[in-house]
Amino acid sequence: MSLNRADIEAIARLARLSLREEEVPALVDGLSRILGLVAQLDAADTRGIEPMAHPLPGLAQRLRADVVTETDQHERYQANAPRVEGGLYLVPKVIE
Repeated sequence: MSLNRADIEAIARLARLSLREEEVPALVDGLSRILGLVAQLDAADTRGIEPMAHPLPGLAQRLRADVVTETDQHERYQANAPRVEGGLYLVPKVIE
């Protein structure tokens, strides 16, 4: 997939980024190459291949015990909040 200048400007606007004029060509090239690589990976035949939990066979991720290590301090933390109700933080509405 190839991106063009308008695509980069739209992405920058959505991400609230301000781009300088000289940055746009490099971003068009770089992001187009990334999307091209993703398209190549997407084209690979993965039928019959099981998902891996770890990239090295026979190894597993070491996990810690699922044990509570701290006491519940939510009331202490919420004491600093401007508005709390029912154990929830109340924040101003920002989306119409």
